[in-house]
Formats: sequence, structure tokens, C-alpha cells
Amino acid sequence: MKIGIISDTHNLLRPEVIQNLHGCECILHGGDISSQEILERLEQIAPVKVVRGNNDKEWAEHLPLFLDFELGGLRICMTHKKKDLPGDLTPYDLAICGHTHQYASSWQDPAGKRRTLVLNPGSCGPRRFVQPITMAILKIDPDGWIVERIDIPHAAREKAPKIGSGDICRQIEVVVRDTERGLSPGAISRKHGLDPALVEQIVRLYVTHPGVTVDGIMTKMGLLGKL
Repeated sequence: MKIGIISDTHNLLRPEVIQNLHGCECILHGGDISSQEILERLEQIAPVKVVRGNNDKEWAEHLPLFLDFELGGLRICMTHKKKDLPGDLTPYDLAICGHTHQYASSWQDPAGKRRTLVLNPGSCGPRRFVQPITMAILKIDPDGWIVERIDIPHAAREKAPKIGSGDICRQIEVVVRDTERGLSPGAISRKHGLDPALVEQIVRLYVTHPGVTVDGIMTKMGLLGKL
């Protein structure tokens, strides 16, 4: 049994993602789909189990925030943010989340109880600066199951903007300040001569994560500790 696991498509369904999903008997989506059209396109490939992400607004009110189900003999739970996973994961073989756009896979085995794989397949939607584009494939057979990470190549035009370590904090502060003043991303970019893609990313992170700090924005962009 082959199962596709994706998250954070943000209204972009890449041809490479579709190619990897072909042949899957089911698709699991960890939220931030961003449109009904993406779901409909996925459903043309295979049945879809999906949870609502923080950026899935009115159109997605019918989607659940949490799923608990069995698939191919595995007990699986799924939600968008890791913090919303159950405190006790021992009933589950696999716990899936998204939101961070960063691939992560770790086993939990509290007190020698049932092992649970906590998986974030990352984002296979628009590229977020230095972060890779990823998804996962779950394979189940009579001998067991395995999760395979899939890295999606990106076009040269999607390369991360070059950002200097000396002024990135100041750039974020300026963008946040002008966003609070009601300026559009385009106006901010023109006013300060900043990369439009950089401004768009900072504004989106600031707007969708109320109260986020400069360090928090850098972390979500995958920059903190790398500059």
C-alpha cells in the first residue's frame, strides 16, 4: 500500500508532487491547502484525508481540525500544528502535523511503550527561502511499514533570495513597522528598495502569526542560526 503525505501546499500543486502521488491509494494532507480547487485536484488522484490549517479560512470551515483513523492496519492521527497533537501518542503508530514548512521525523517511545513516529512532511507548496520543498510517501506491506522523504527540485527562479546577516533583522523590523501602518507589501518594497519576495514572506508570516517576534519570523524563514 502506497500513501502520499503532504502539507502546506498554499494553493500550489506542483507537477512533481502530482507525479509522486500517482499510484497512491490515499493522500493525507496536513493543512494549509488554501483552496477547494487544490482538494478537488488531489481527489482526482486518490481519496484524500485532510485537516484544516490556520490559513484555511471560510471555504474550509467544514474540514476537521483533527483526525483519528486507521489505514492499512496503522492507527494514525493528524492535525495542522504539532502543539495540537494529543499529549499521549501511545495509541498511535503515526502522528502527522504540518505548519512549520520544515520536514521532521522522530520516534517517541515513552517509558518503553508503543513507538510512535511523529512526522511533519514539510511544505510542497511555494518555497520559503532556504527551506527545501518536501513531501513523504508511506509504504505498508506484510513485513511492516516505512516512511520515505521526497525532496522536490525547484526551478532556478525559485532560489532563495540572498540576504546579508548584517541587516536582516533591521529589514524585518522595517517591514513589520510599515505593515502595521497599513502599507502594502509592494509599497514597502518600493519604499525601502527591498526584495519583493522577501517583503511578501515577512508580511505573510507577520499577519498569519499574531504576536510573532523578529526572531520568530527568522526561525520560520529558516534563517535563525544560519546567518
